[in-house]
Amino acid sequence: MAPWALLSPGVLVRTGHTVLTWGITLVLFLHDTELRQWEEQGQLLLPLTFLLLVLGSLLLYLAVSLMDPGYVNVQPQPQQEIKEEQTAMVPPALPLRRCRYCLVLQPLRARHCCECRRCVRRYDHHCPWMENCVGERNHPLFVVYLVLQLLVLLWGLYLAWSGLRFFQPWGLWLRSSGLLFATFLLLSLFSLVASLLLASHLYLVASNTTTWEFMSSHRIAYLRQHPGNPFDRGLTRNLAHFFCGWPSGSWETLWAEEEEEGSSPAV
Repeated sequence: MAPWALLSPGVLVRTGHTVLTWGITLVLFLHDTELRQWEEQGQLLLPLTFLLLVLGSLLLYLAVSLMDPGYVNVQPQPQQEIKEEQTAMVPPALPLRRCRYCLVLQPLRARHCCECRRCVRRYDHHCPWMENCVGERNHPLFVVYLVLQLLVLLWGLYLAWSGLRFFQPWGLWLRSSGLLFATFLLLSLFSLVASLLLASHLYLVASNTTTWEFMSSHRIAYLRQHPGNPFDRGLTRNLAHFFCGWPSGSWETLWAEEEEEGSSPAV
């Protein structure tokens, strides 16, 4: 590996996240918070639980940021045997599009990411804090990460507040609690951002849409043709498909089913 590869944006962002995570954790342990009080009293269950949650959130962060988000293969894959009735369900009006940047054939709901320079299946967004795309493969894990990260942030916010002592002279308070107060403000900001992100992604998952589709539906051809979301199969089926991969099948097939249902005459 070339030395300058260590200064790539991905390495810097992930290193910064790791250092910041353990730095905040260390501040909570060093100050007179409930975390330190539990440790001094020999009640190690809660401190160990907090540390395990921090470690779990960090490992999830690295997993989501390093894994393949669902890149479209550059080389065409060997064609599998396709049933005739399944082929008939895919409308000929939706041929695969060829990406004008990397020239691969894009399946439905895929988009080219200029930062990653690849096309991503079921593209949601490019996350600068992870320096990776969120797509078909890592989107479920990204939502799980947000849940765990928000839990850690809210617990850390409570612990930071428990260590603040405001009934002191200003100079003494600044020396003893200034760093902890800055940590409290930082955790407040991160908690707000994580809460908004989690709420928005849960809404999008429940309706089987993506951030890109939600923000740019007026510019996407397969969404302009429908008054609603053609992939919305109901809350239960949307959640089952997102987290468990059920029911399986291409988005073209689901789109065709929606077309067939929408075009069938009312009885």
